[in-house]
Amino acid sequence: MNPPHTRSATQSDADWPHPGRPDGMGFGGGRDGGDGRRLIDFPRAGRQGWRRWVPSWRLFSGTVLLSFGGLLGLGALIYVNIEIPAEHDVARRQATVYYWADGKRMVSVGDVNRQEVALDQVPVAVQRAVVATENAGFYSDSGVSYKGIARAGLNMLKGEETQGGSTITQQFVKNAYLSQDQTISRKAREFFLSLKITNQRTKPQILEGYLNTSWFGRDSYGIQAAAQAYYGISAKDLNASQAALLTGLLKGADSLDPSLSPAHHERAERRWKYILDRQVETGAMTAAERATYTVFPEPKLPVKPNSQAGQIGYLVDIANKYLKNRSSLTDQDLADGGLRIYTTFEKDKVLALAGAVDRVRRENLAPETRESDRNVQVGAASVRVEDGAVVAVYGGEDAVTHFTNNADTSGVPAGSAFKPFVYAAALEFGGPGFVPADSSGVPSEPGLGESLVRSQNEAFIAAGENVGLDRVKNMAVATGLREDSMAQLDPSFPVGTSTPSAVRLASAYTAFSGDGTGHEPYSVTRVERNGTVLSGFSPPQARRAMDPAVAQEVGVALQELGVSTLGPATLGPTRDQWFGAPVWAGATGADDGMNSAWFIGATKVLSTSVTMFRTSPDTSQLLGMDGVGGAESARGTIFPPQIWSDYQLEVAPDSFVTVPLTPTLPVTPTEPEAEVPADDNAAGDDPAGDIQVEETPAGEDPAGNDTSTEDPAGDDPVDDGQFGPDRFGPDFGTQTLGSRPLGSRPLRSQALGTTS
Repeated sequence: MNPPHTRSATQSDADWPHPGRPDGMGFGGGRDGGDGRRLIDFPRAGRQGWRRWVPSWRLFSGTVLLSFGGLLGLGALIYVNIEIPAEHDVARRQATVYYWADGKRMVSVGDVNRQEVALDQVPVAVQRAVVATENAGFYSDSGVSYKGIARAGLNMLKGEETQGGSTITQQFVKNAYLSQDQTISRKAREFFLSLKITNQRTKPQILEGYLNTSWFGRDSYGIQAAAQAYYGISAKDLNASQAALLTGLLKGADSLDPSLSPAHHERAERRWKYILDRQVETGAMTAAERATYTVFPEPKLPVKPNSQAGQIGYLVDIANKYLKNRSSLTDQDLADGGLRIYTTFEKDKVLALAGAVDRVRRENLAPETRESDRNVQVGAASVRVEDGAVVAVYGGEDAVTHFTNNADTSGVPAGSAFKPFVYAAALEFGGPGFVPADSSGVPSEPGLGESLVRSQNEAFIAAGENVGLDRVKNMAVATGLREDSMAQLDPSFPVGTSTPSAVRLASAYTAFSGDGTGHEPYSVTRVERNGTVLSGFSPPQARRAMDPAVAQEVGVALQELGVSTLGPATLGPTRDQWFGAPVWAGATGADDGMNSAWFIGATKVLSTSVTMFRTSPDTSQLLGMDGVGGAESARGTIFPPQIWSDYQLEVAPDSFVTVPLTPTLPVTPTEPEAEVPADDNAAGDDPAGDIQVEETPAGEDPAGNDTSTEDPAGDDPVDDGQFGPDRFGPDFGTQTLGSRPLGSRPLRSQALGTTS
């Protein structure tokens, strides 16, 4: 007898078991049949090479059937055991709490606006609009969309956002029983609960539940609350046109509320038309009825709750926008509650800014007796220079009565307050002391610095032509202005036709007082959700917006503008306290020709912008500023500096002195005139009499100073390669049209014998 597991002389290769396994045991533990064949023939006997590893069709089909049966059995087991939970108790939802910078509670937002209504109280026009748009096969489907679930699962595995495609039943289940989390486990529960709900409830009951739990924006859950929030009526009184607008909000109320901005209005109107047309396609509405709906059903303006009165609503608005831009949070997430939001807003500064605005308005404007003082709006923002934190804003008289946030709105042209960015772009392009020239090559007189202080336009229009409007735009965006607030690139662009917000202008000016570096403005430092800290809210990193030498030269003119604007001529001769610290200031002038007045003043601590303008509900255009505050107000331009000074007196009283500073206009450095021989023109002389410039080796200064701006690699801790000269192209510093090449002039501060 042979020992165990020993091959006998009569056994063939095919009969011999797999080496190292007991007699009669096939690969993978499958035993041989009585005739010597394995139950699982894998790898396949009698095959050589790679063919041994190709399963037979019997093995393959058997495996597929077994797996499919296992999945069906598992699904059936889950379906039988899963229970429909109780619907969300909205009364138990936690509020979202906002905190001041010192950690004290600012406001709690959490009252759920939800009123249930029976389906027979919902117009058929609403029901057919929702079904036609959200789930045309609602009345005949199984309650789930297999394609939608597969697509959502694939997107979640890839780390991408889930897409639409859920049925009305699935959306109702998510609204009523589950969270809004985008996870595979939540999607699986949604699938099985939807199947069970479909088998236990009628379609009308499901549709009623969906309409009562859906989010429509404006803190409104359900069609009844939405009808009141948007139209001030009961749901039963909605017509088909209004129903189409409200149905559109189901796709995303935070982007389709037409009252939020012109862009929102355009999207909402486009969606409204689509929903009406979709009903015709599905047979829910006749083409004749569709033809009667030609006028967009404008909803009423949103209303803030009383808890957000004063400036609180504007602060919440800015914090919410920042949250949504820095994370995946939506308006519905904010309304669902459970968040703890810690902001950068400092209560004392918010109160000081509001007090300064109210004081100047009260003492100078008389809307009851002077027509030009009516419809005057003020917006302001204060940003910490050190890191870009927004510490205070003034968005309007009251967030409950004035919905638009004047501190964070676009549409108000910056005017001469935009010119420092043109100046900086010109110096980045042409080098220190750059003097623009007109099309004939005649240098501008006065130069950019003096023109900035005097609020004159000619030098800046010429600079735009010399430097290129794209470079000017790039400089403005590099400092932090939003690209979508930039105006059309035409000859008027350099004189301030762009419309940045007060928050963005205050932030952008920190690049001048911060030696060329700045920060993205931020308003939230920490967010907690049900005790868990959400990621993504660390303060933005410093960025290099311009060369330090450029910031220094522009800064000389800005400081002179600050001394001039904050003196008796603007603030009045009767004051006994004057701001005595350096201020990098920008301002509009009476001759700007814009329907706005601006003042931006940046110190080494705070950068604060103030704007004044006039609006009317009857037109989207700004009203004129002539006569605002009286004939001596220079079209209202004296008031923003007054507001700024009053605010600073509250938050930085130690910076004030008893004697106003004396302004000194920056002057354009001039070259000594070259001696011209009395006889014939020598070689190199200009027969036309144009000024000839002696070439200076790069990096040298005619006075012997080293003006090279090349930094050793790695010396700039905030230069990430996205800012600085490279973005202006290979001809940086070589512009010579009506100017001096890079290195041929001292910095303006050197020419004046001052430092900044």
